[in-house]
Amino acid sequence: MSQQHSAAPAPASSVATVAKRHDWWRDAVIYQVYPRSFADSNGDGMGDLEGVRTRLPYLRDLGVDAVWLSPFYASPQADAGYDVADYRAVDPMFGTLLDADALIRDAHALDLRIIVDLVPNHSSDQYEWFRRALAEGPGSPSRDRYHFRPGKGKNGELPPNDWESIFGGPAWTRVTEPDGTPGEWYLHLFAPEQPDFNWEHPAVGDEFRSILRFWLDMGVDGFRIDVAHGMVKAEGLPDLGSHEQLKLLGNDVMPFFDQDGVHDIYRQWRLILDEYSDAMGPEGPSAEGRGRETGGRIFVAEAWTPTVERTANYVRPDELHQAFNFQYLGTHWDAAELRTVIDRTLDAMRPVGAPATWVLSNHDVTRHATRFANPPGLGTQIRLAGDRELGLRRARAATLLMLALPGSAYVYQGEELGLPDVVDLPDEVRQDPAYFRGAGQDGFRDGCRVPIPWTRTGSSYGFGDGGSWLPQPAGWGELSVEAQTGEPGSTLELYRAALAVRREQADLGAGDAVEWLRAPEGVVAFRRGEFVCVANTTGESVPMPAYGRVLLASGEVTEAAGEAKVPADTTVWWTRA
Repeated sequence: MSQQHSAAPAPASSVATVAKRHDWWRDAVIYQVYPRSFADSNGDGMGDLEGVRTRLPYLRDLGVDAVWLSPFYASPQADAGYDVADYRAVDPMFGTLLDADALIRDAHALDLRIIVDLVPNHSSDQYEWFRRALAEGPGSPSRDRYHFRPGKGKNGELPPNDWESIFGGPAWTRVTEPDGTPGEWYLHLFAPEQPDFNWEHPAVGDEFRSILRFWLDMGVDGFRIDVAHGMVKAEGLPDLGSHEQLKLLGNDVMPFFDQDGVHDIYRQWRLILDEYSDAMGPEGPSAEGRGRETGGRIFVAEAWTPTVERTANYVRPDELHQAFNFQYLGTHWDAAELRTVIDRTLDAMRPVGAPATWVLSNHDVTRHATRFANPPGLGTQIRLAGDRELGLRRARAATLLMLALPGSAYVYQGEELGLPDVVDLPDEVRQDPAYFRGAGQDGFRDGCRVPIPWTRTGSSYGFGDGGSWLPQPAGWGELSVEAQTGEPGSTLELYRAALAVRREQADLGAGDAVEWLRAPEGVVAFRRGEFVCVANTTGESVPMPAYGRVLLASGEVTEAAGEAKVPADTTVWWTRA
């Protein structure tokens, strides 16, 4: 018998039950919204908070537990909002603080949590502190809040050390002093418009503790910490002694990343978070409830570390709650590699009592439907379309594997539609700052940021009435929410079914272990209680035992006489219950 299995979305009552648990984050499915590319409410071609708010019912019905919003703060947008000019204001392109308040309230009414981005490693060069530092000149107290240094060389014409920017070129820019002369240099690990804070200065810590309280009082349920492994720099800012430093990232502890001092900051932050209760509703946290309960608000670390074991340091019991599993994101569609990284992740998180996290795509990497369409070894930013059909088949299978693992999973907007990266954007429309700087990141992040399609037709396939800030490809409408809703076998319906099954099955979600099952080469198979997951990463159909009743499969599964034939690049969920 050949079957394409599906399930209905979870009812709202079950959504509410999950959302109100104090430890909801241990098995949560968190959906990343990139606001400028999600939904445009005013027809200016740019997504906004009101657009997100109007689409919240879609996310509720999809079955996610929380929504993580990429930055919407006031910003000159030199790096798509990761250059913040005011941490307590909404950029006019996205709306107002009232819009943010309405979004949070509506999300809570739908039993969705809201997580916002926090950018503590650096500010915008338009941030009040930095502008004051430039105006006041060398030796001023304002400059101590950043990393200003005299240059090397006879006339200070060389950077203070050999650090390189992640976006390419030196990590230092020389300023022109108020008297018009060439002066000191300031550190920026990313774009020159993003000067790094000096976290040794007490005012920086005071400011960010105040920012945390501002947004917690607004009712947000947590923070995703950008560059969580940054902030603290090695004493004396020593030379690294190597060029092409970007190639070293993720392989070793750097003098500007993953320094032990960051953990002192997070212990202080955790004390603040634990002051706030888990009360949740349209009004946000109630004053009378604050302090009685803890655990409902969370921190999520974006920490690129050399090993998953070092990542575990960020989620010790008195620090952060979750950390992105970039080792998993970078793993090829290969059974042996997947099993290795799954084991290492679970083994590393178990001693600190933190849940594992699993993620396949985000706003900084090529979508996994395109990564898996190409041969391995090309990295996480590529500009090749590859085999679209193969990539989608593998992406669907990888999603079911990810959602079957113990812990929390992250979904990037549009991956539930099976969107590929847009790899043929004309150079003149690109906006990724890394694209315009040599010897840094590849700069192809625009391809995963193209606004998503909601309808089959329209000026921007339902994104908005005024086009889109990055051009959408022809045929985008056939991948839209409208086109896939109710369509048997569509990727959107697969996601809806998978998230519904994940809620219904007690053996899915939270936990810290899997029981590996014997399987042919190229196949991942494990049991969790009465639940069994089998993922065939090979290009050929593989016979497997029929482990019970098929709950869901990413492709068609044939069963006969107690045996199942699992097609190439397919994942199957069974239950023995």
